[in-house]
Amino acid sequence: MQMKATGFRERRPVRVWTLRCLAAAAFLVMMGGVRGMAQTDGAEAEGESTIEQRFNIRSKTLGGRQFWGDVLYFRGWRIQHNVLTGHHRLLDPDDVRHAWGSLAACTSRLKQIKASQSLPPMEGRAVIVIHGIVRSSKSFDALRKALLEDDCTVVGFDYPSTRVTIEESAEYLHHVIESLEGIDQIDLVVHSMGGLIVRTYLAKHSDPRLHRMVMLGVPNLGANMANIVQMNPLFRLVFGPAGQQLIVDPEGFIAELPTPEFEFAVIAGAKGTDGGWNPLLEGDDDGTVEVSNTRLPGAVDFMTVESLHSFLMGHEEVIAATVRFLRSGALRESGVREPIARSDDVGRATITDQ
Repeated sequence: MQMKATGFRERRPVRVWTLRCLAAAAFLVMMGGVRGMAQTDGAEAEGESTIEQRFNIRSKTLGGRQFWGDVLYFRGWRIQHNVLTGHHRLLDPDDVRHAWGSLAACTSRLKQIKASQSLPPMEGRAVIVIHGIVRSSKSFDALRKALLEDDCTVVGFDYPSTRVTIEESAEYLHHVIESLEGIDQIDLVVHSMGGLIVRTYLAKHSDPRLHRMVMLGVPNLGANMANIVQMNPLFRLVFGPAGQQLIVDPEGFIAELPTPEFEFAVIAGAKGTDGGWNPLLEGDDDGTVEVSNTRLPGAVDFMTVESLHSFLMGHEEVIAATVRFLRSGALRESGVREPIARSDDVGRATITDQ
């Protein structure tokens, strides 16, 4: 027994030393990520062999989309920022990581990949799809296929919707839009809180390439369900700070957001009855947002489809109407529009200037 005890005591310092080395390595990696956050000039990393690049192992991402926000897009390649650690990573179109660490290191690595693979600059028309809270760009997969058939670049924008405010998410969008070099027209398709991200972006930024937008179930006047669950601890934990901004409040955050100056249409989910899907809400609704609260004055077209909130993006009628509006400015095949006037009086008009 004594020999075994002695042997254990002799091995223990080795184990402690190993654990300390691992802890130190983890600390250095973390510090490298934090240091990298401050490096924003890609030119600084040209030709530089950084510790982030040397230690990178190409691997498929394991998820965790609520902790990452896109800051750059190029032909399916994305540079993302981690909201917790501050470091960045470079992902290819299959979500395989090719670099991580500072923004400069990831930008430099992307430049090398562009050259080695002879990737041409982007051009033409892009459609940015923006998911709602708790979701990801994957929720637009069905719509993405239809848009690709319409000969455009589809930019799936991801942001940490449950970890930051809507204002912070809008800044991620700003970086992505700025990164779309060579693109001469930008359309938007937004679901739920994604529409509020765009309106928040427009409060501080603008881009002459913005052309048209389709809003799907966007709580443009707020969501009364958010008022109902606002103080619930589980809601506050899961939906984070942005969840608190979704409430209906005549003097609140949403009420101060601007209306887009470019053409946009609204599609609302509905049951087609006075009671809607959700007994907690007044009037027709999609289970989460009342139809009346999706209606943003200034929209050039409006329609409802029988659908619940979470399934709008994959609804066949929604997909067809969305592709049609981005091309022609009308949701319906007939070309007849149902605009929402600035006074919120709904009228009918037929497109004459397509």
